[in-house]
Amino acid sequence: MGSRLQVTVGGVPVGGGAPVVVQSMTNTRPEDLAATLAQIRALATAGAGLVRVAVPDETGVEAVRRLKAESPLPLIADVHFDHRLAVAALRAGAAGVRINPGNIGGRKAVAAVVEAARERGAVIRIGVNSGSLERDLRKREDHDPAGALVESVVRYCALLEELDFREIKVSAKSSSPMVTVAANRLLAARIPYPLHVGVTEAGTRWAGSIRSAVALGILLEEGIGDTIRVSLTGDPVEEVRVAREILRTLGLAPRGPRVISCPTCGRTEIDLEPLALEVERRLEDLGLDLEVAVMGCAVNGPGEARKADFGIAGGGREGVVFADGKPVRKVAERDLVDALFAEIASRHQGTPGC
Repeated sequence: MGSRLQVTVGGVPVGGGAPVVVQSMTNTRPEDLAATLAQIRALATAGAGLVRVAVPDETGVEAVRRLKAESPLPLIADVHFDHRLAVAALRAGAAGVRINPGNIGGRKAVAAVVEAARERGAVIRIGVNSGSLERDLRKREDHDPAGALVESVVRYCALLEELDFREIKVSAKSSSPMVTVAANRLLAARIPYPLHVGVTEAGTRWAGSIRSAVALGILLEEGIGDTIRVSLTGDPVEEVRVAREILRTLGLAPRGPRVISCPTCGRTEIDLEPLALEVERRLEDLGLDLEVAVMGCAVNGPGEARKADFGIAGGGREGVVFADGKPVRKVAERDLVDALFAEIASRHQGTPGC
């Protein structure tokens, strides 16, 4: 799985056969240390392995310096336009820095960042986005967007190699899922460095999750991708949850809690959606490796519920709780969720969360 070479970002192995790492980025103001640290902790709890923090100015540098002592995750500084901020963030303790070839400056600026990263044992991510390509590649982007992204990455990998630096991670992102797929397929064939994959500016939680799942699902199934980010407008914790579910679905992460539920039809006699959402919320809090079925009628419900570890199937203002493939109790509709989790707790005594 993934790239031939491996780098280590603040103790986290990336590439070279290591498990795929979920990454996200804080959206708090960097100078609001309490809010930023709280968000980083929430991201870690949700399953992130790395976190990126914006460094727009010197306040961002100081934030990196102060967050490093308490952050449960390695910090990656996200820097644009001013290479001096990248240098300062690395010296402040960032485990890595993301720079964009389209706006970070020329060879001299990149060389300064390389030296700071070398001194600190840090990783540089060459992060290319379709919206910020170098000027001379913009015409090519019109007819070959994936090729333009790849050309930018390959140029800067060669520059870092000329500077005798190979602690490199690479990303080539587009807001188009299929351009992202095409670019990363090309990159995987041309460079040995770990790839960070994702659809940039993917959109809101609903649309962005679908676009990201399409692109990441294709690439990861082909063995391409070492770290991933699902870029959503909103709470970054949702990015991590979606990314973890993509990895679970592909068998690339421990399965964890899973809810299967029927789409409902004209036979449904129970208010199923709120039941399924409540079961999903409570199951996530438990963190158990369980599959729970939430079904809405007697046609497929009992059969599907029997295949899951636990399940509920309802209709006519009442329902049945299943465990290990067998019905264990019949209860009123209003008591179904509580009865389900009472049954889970009784069979998982001593398990954290139960």
